[in-house]
Amino acid sequence: MKVVMLWPIDGWNGPFNTSFVRTALPAMGKLKARFSIDRGGTFTDVYAEKFELQDDAQKNGDAALQSADGVKVLQRRVLKLLSEDPSNYDDAPREGIRRYPRSEPLPWEHIDFIRMGTTVATNALLERKGERFALLTTQGFRDIWHIGSQARPQLFDLEIKCPENLYDEVIEIEERVLLGSEDLLKLPKVDSGRIQEAVTGEKVYVEQELQEAVVRAALEDIKRKGIKSVAVVFMHAALYPAHEQLVGRIAAEMGCFRQVSLSHEVMQMVKIVPRGYTTFADAYLTPHIARYIETFVSGFAPGLLEGVNVSFMQSDGGLTPVDRFSGHKAILSGPAGGVVGYALTTRLATRLGPDDPLRGDQVVGFDMGGTSTDVSRYAGAYEHVFETTTAGVTIQAPQLDISTVAAGGGSELRYKSGIFSVGPESVGAHPGPVCYRKGGRLAVTDANVALGRLIPDHFPKIFGPKEDESLDAQASKNMFEVLAKEVAKDTPPEMPEKSAAEVAFGFIQVANEAMCRPIRNLTQMRGYDITKHVLACFGGAGGQHACAIARALGMRKVFIHRYSGILSAYGIGLADVVQDVQEPCALEIPASLVGAAAAAPGGDADGEEKKTDPDSDLSAAQQQVDAVLDRVQAAASDTLVKQGFSTQDILCERFLNMRFVGTDTALMVRGSSAALHSYIDCFLDMYSREFGFVLKNRAISIDDARVRASGRSGARADQDDEFERSKASASAMQQAGTPLERRQVYFADGWCDTPVYKLDAILERTLKGPAIIIDPNSTIVVEPHCLVSVSVFGDVTVDLLQPEEAADVDASEVERADPIQLALFSHRFMGIAEQMGRTLQRTSVSVNVKERLDFSCALFGPDGGLVANAPHIPVHLGAMSAAIRFQQSYYANGAHGGIEKGDVLVSNHPQLAGGSHLPDITVITPCFSDEGELVFWVASRGHHADVGGITPGSMPPHSKQLADEGAAIVTFKLVRGGAFQEEGIAKILSAPSNPSDPDCSGTRALADNLSDLRAQVAANNHGVRLVRDLIKECGHTKVIAYMTHIQKNAERAVRDMLKDFVKRKGTARVQTVDYMDDGTPIQVAIEIDPATGSATFDFAGTGPQVLGNCNAPPAVTYSAIIFTLRCLVGQTIPLNQGCLQPVTIKIPSFTILNPSETSAVVGGNVLTSQRVVDVIFRAFEACAASQGCMNNFTFGDEKFGYYETIAGGAGAGPTWDGRSGVHTAMTNTRITDPEILEKRFPVVLRRFSLREGSGGLGKHRGGDGVIREVEFLRPMTVSILSERRARAPFGMAGGQDALCGQNLLVTRDETSGKEILQNLGGKASVKASPGQRIRILTPGGGGYGLPKRPLTDPSGQPDEEQSHDDASAKRSKAE
Repeated sequence: MKVVMLWPIDGWNGPFNTSFVRTALPAMGKLKARFSIDRGGTFTDVYAEKFELQDDAQKNGDAALQSADGVKVLQRRVLKLLSEDPSNYDDAPREGIRRYPRSEPLPWEHIDFIRMGTTVATNALLERKGERFALLTTQGFRDIWHIGSQARPQLFDLEIKCPENLYDEVIEIEERVLLGSEDLLKLPKVDSGRIQEAVTGEKVYVEQELQEAVVRAALEDIKRKGIKSVAVVFMHAALYPAHEQLVGRIAAEMGCFRQVSLSHEVMQMVKIVPRGYTTFADAYLTPHIARYIETFVSGFAPGLLEGVNVSFMQSDGGLTPVDRFSGHKAILSGPAGGVVGYALTTRLATRLGPDDPLRGDQVVGFDMGGTSTDVSRYAGAYEHVFETTTAGVTIQAPQLDISTVAAGGGSELRYKSGIFSVGPESVGAHPGPVCYRKGGRLAVTDANVALGRLIPDHFPKIFGPKEDESLDAQASKNMFEVLAKEVAKDTPPEMPEKSAAEVAFGFIQVANEAMCRPIRNLTQMRGYDITKHVLACFGGAGGQHACAIARALGMRKVFIHRYSGILSAYGIGLADVVQDVQEPCALEIPASLVGAAAAAPGGDADGEEKKTDPDSDLSAAQQQVDAVLDRVQAAASDTLVKQGFSTQDILCERFLNMRFVGTDTALMVRGSSAALHSYIDCFLDMYSREFGFVLKNRAISIDDARVRASGRSGARADQDDEFERSKASASAMQQAGTPLERRQVYFADGWCDTPVYKLDAILERTLKGPAIIIDPNSTIVVEPHCLVSVSVFGDVTVDLLQPEEAADVDASEVERADPIQLALFSHRFMGIAEQMGRTLQRTSVSVNVKERLDFSCALFGPDGGLVANAPHIPVHLGAMSAAIRFQQSYYANGAHGGIEKGDVLVSNHPQLAGGSHLPDITVITPCFSDEGELVFWVASRGHHADVGGITPGSMPPHSKQLADEGAAIVTFKLVRGGAFQEEGIAKILSAPSNPSDPDCSGTRALADNLSDLRAQVAANNHGVRLVRDLIKECGHTKVIAYMTHIQKNAERAVRDMLKDFVKRKGTARVQTVDYMDDGTPIQVAIEIDPATGSATFDFAGTGPQVLGNCNAPPAVTYSAIIFTLRCLVGQTIPLNQGCLQPVTIKIPSFTILNPSETSAVVGGNVLTSQRVVDVIFRAFEACAASQGCMNNFTFGDEKFGYYETIAGGAGAGPTWDGRSGVHTAMTNTRITDPEILEKRFPVVLRRFSLREGSGGLGKHRGGDGVIREVEFLRPMTVSILSERRARAPFGMAGGQDALCGQNLLVTRDETSGKEILQNLGGKASVKASPGQRIRILTPGGGGYGLPKRPLTDPSGQPDEEQSHDDASAKRSKAE
């Protein structure tokens, strides 16, 4: 029997007014309907297909079938309906299915399968509407998920906003498992009977057994509170799950919990913080999803789940049965369908000839919706990531690598301070854009309507108060006329004013550039040539922007599938059922074997593996790997077999999660064959492509084994036939005929008479742009200089002509800034700095750079002025410009040999060379034009783990001179003529900085220094290439001009802010002072010119330099000022040198803010800088003081050094409470995950929690600090460098001060067992013995406004005990 496929493109039950296509296919089983559904936030898309016999089809009036004989007919239909329409139906997916047979209750006997993707989980996460649940965790760690990485999400927001925790209750349980390191196991206190084996074969030490009675008491308490869901997250449970399993067993016996999520079952990976977040998502969302499924099923006749294959799309792009669908795998359920859809439909290899440079299945997915745009990449295999953050919750699970940018049809358009901006705010669905007739605000959709790119006549009449009117194009045009007049006010007389159309088109350009940035990040940043990719466009708004975005990126081809408007639903129908299983392991491939494996021969031509010597070490490692992978594969395959798949229909992909020993960056590697050497080869290739190099003579660690088993669903059997028919019809294509109508549409060259076609009228036709193509679910804007071909099925392919290289413009043409170009170059410059940062993070080795992200990258103009600094570390912001300008003057006019092409400079001297402190090493790369003119600079600054000095980590608490702190480099050519000067820089770093001091050594981490310096050079080189590409695209004169214009724009925004401050406060002069812990004053007087917005920051009255290390070089004060000004501006502006242009800074010499060149400064960068920020905010009355410290903590010995900064409390403000446990002001570094900390270093983290009650009271309360307690397992040097231990962070406007911090050395008395506490003061370095601990209590933030009830003791300090009352009441009884 043959099969005929029919696909109407338009309505669900409407007339089929499109051409029908007959295709012979094999018979496909019983005549049942198949439904694939994407339930989005606004719309639900339904794709259905059903086979009918000829007679049944004829009864339905399908005239096209009357000549068919002995065939089955495949009918395809699509439907789009509102996801929420309670007046008409309870559930949109069920309603879509119901409308197919039109019956109630809905029968299921004629349904083959139902497949769904849904935003139910995502929406619940965003809106915090999931299931109430309680958390059981290891004692001492109740707050680690509040603290998270301790970084704040928005660097310049005074009000630090972080999503609230998902859990309702936390119970800390007395249980503890420690890793069985050599240092631990040789301690006298270790009981050998408690040594156990982890799932990886490693040893663990069960220090505190979990007591069943304690668990039952905790669960009973949860039960009494009516909580039905529980999450269990214990330290090191991924390696030793016995304690979590005990909790799971007891909870199951009690029978009162709807959901029990055990972290080792949810995601068996090391890192307790992301594993915990993932477990929370499971406990929070899975019951919510279960309720939704119950609602969905309730509308069917009984027996649906038993009689119909119902499955859901997971975030990894695979389907799973309804009973295995869990919350943490549902976050990207809908978008994942779109990725599968474009990946399986674009099929470039069948569309392009063998010599086409685009052949190779490299596709970029572009899904533009109403509020955001998703971009992704496919190159023959799905690209997964294993840790992503959604709504502030970090999910550790396989997910398709989808990047989201807040730019969509509903993104708000604004003009302020001479620059256009699009988003990230959205106008929403209500009131929506202006054209929706509900009093909305201008959005991208309005720009498309006003420019004729969206035609109201071809939209449904669902707008206006009664939702019965069409889009209002005139209202959009009128608002752009108003905006054009506002832009005209800022337009210089010598420049022509912009029309409303030019303004609207400018916003389209800015929106397009915002969407280009994540695409560049997916391709260029990872070493892929973006021009070799095809842009696969889908989503409701994508067709209006696809051609312009492809052209901006240099791409040559756009593909738009016939179901692009519902591609997520269509892709869900094509997906496979997937079971992904992962298991931790602890295998290590010695460095000697890495080279041997890389040199091993590959497989034979027929795919058979060559046998290796069974006696070789490599063969032994192969056997270990095979054993683990075989076990994991069996678990994955067995799950699919139980779901009804035969072994022949199961495809298994095997992965190893590999990293170089000593690094924290692992790559999930799929080998080209089963041989271990193929995994090693692939790892080395991936590492080289991703990072630009491989580490020589370094062992490889295998952290996890993973198998992804796919059960072929059989739902895409028609794909190959479709494309064969599409290719066959391509040669017979004709030119498109008479258009439906012609419209005036605005493009880059102005208004253009443009034909409008309906898609179903131009099948098997070609046409030239410009054109508008109308599809029932989308509008496609074809730009000029494009060629379009439409397949027999309605698939649209757009070929773009090669872009011409930009001719350089005359300097007079760019003398004045154009607000549109200003926004575009702002995006491009910032994108370059961001890509440099990404390159540095990827190519670095040290924890400081790769994990803590203690680095910054920036682009500078030819004068050394900052043009763009990615939002990395604030204390680097202003300082790097000083470093550039020093080098520029040092080598000026050929002095000291001058600077030539191929040279790269390095420096770190704080006083002489614009540095911050010695561990922050700056690598500077000049860029020359072809004529030899220096045209711009790029630089990267990273905190190195060690640069020598008197203590490990190069952060000595008691340094008194710069020589105590390590190697000081004024200038050195790190790269000379393109050659890396390893010997020279190694000599500098290895030499003791103070030879007369026996405790002063050279660097203790030379290998990491060299690796990170190479990474900085690589990041700079990447920045140079990107700027050169920009110059090639836009012209040298224009790029250099806008480096200046963008600085002037920031200058204007700062001047406006300063003038506004004078108007609000009624004074042009403010003055204030604060004191360091040793009593040294930091005083500033700020005088503002109300007319010009200029200001003088005069630090006269600031105390003298100190015989210690809290001295701060002037560059640090510049950074503090540029940071505070950017925060006070209160709008998104480019951060650059222009922020300092209105400001004159006066710092007296030989003060703590301008010390002599030999003064110690390591604390000035990390401590005094915080105090300068507090003082400036105090002068502007912006907010109370934050913790005012970075709490610099280092430990190490002759073999290693570790450094971290620790969070505290944020100051409250006029309308907000301060955030607790977060980094503030001049730092934003991450902190190492507790499990990783214990795995890599000889320490035990005993406690990391909020220090409740430490924030200042007030109308708005200051944030609390934290308590971090670390125990040492072997002798080492421990140092703490901190402030605010004597002088409390101040409150404001009647708000009370916060509590000071405290550093305690904890020693347990051997006789009594009691703790002995020793106060170390703010700055200390001690030799710690095994078993000793340091307990760091960080300061809180000050309160703002008079508290509702004064809580003070006679000394005027907050009554800590009383302020603890409310928080203490929430403590669980188990604590």
